[in-house]
Amino acid sequence: MPGLEESIWFETSPSASSLMSDGVAAEQVKKFFFTSRKSHETGQHDESLEIYIPELLQASYSFYTWPSAPVLAWFLWEHREELVGKRVLELGSGTALPGIVASKCGAHVTLSDSASLPKSLQHIRRSCELNGVLSQVKVVGITWGLFLSSLLSIGPLDLILGSDCFYEPSVFEEIVVTVAYLLERNPEAKFLCTYQERSADWSIEHLLNKWGLVCNHISLTGLGADSGITLAELMQDHTIHLLDIRKAS
Repeated sequence: MPGLEESIWFETSPSASSLMSDGVAAEQVKKFFFTSRKSHETGQHDESLEIYIPELLQASYSFYTWPSAPVLAWFLWEHREELVGKRVLELGSGTALPGIVASKCGAHVTLSDSASLPKSLQHIRRSCELNGVLSQVKVVGITWGLFLSSLLSIGPLDLILGSDCFYEPSVFEEIVVTVAYLLERNPEAKFLCTYQERSADWSIEHLLNKWGLVCNHISLTGLGADSGITLAELMQDHTIHLLDIRKAS
């Protein structure tokens, strides 16, 4: 859109010791700042969004915001007008940055992480609490590859989100099976997934074929082009891809 400049960056709270006196990992909070500066010719006001994400130092991967999450969140912010009223599920939410952005942009959001990780689910609630969306977002336990009641009871969906779900090849098929089930129930929905390239030998193409799914790569070339930051800064010098996965016709 002509005259539209958008940017995102994050600040980290003052450094804390890695462990508190009782041996529990200390929390730090990152602030992700999204802004949209529109041309005065349009008569539209500037838009901005601040998201506060708590992280636990010296903790497991689900308590840390990996580089794929800001990239997906940025993509959602750029397409925020399409999110209004949409029914969204985020898989493997972790610190839940993309899902919280979607909620702030008007989507009806369900956030999830493994049902066997209650501390991760509690951390999602903490993220929601910091951003004032706890009362409007659902948090459920969904374990990839298992058809638990929490998965079976998920209502109609328009969009499924995932950031860096494909980090461990041993669980690739479990993720794909879960997504295939959800897309079978919601054939018009899609799965938007960012992933960090860690090995050129890793591929999910055969699994997508096996479970009746198709995939398109969405170019990130123009992401944040007018933002005042470079794509490399947004990706933190990693190689990150965005996939659009749907049910095969």
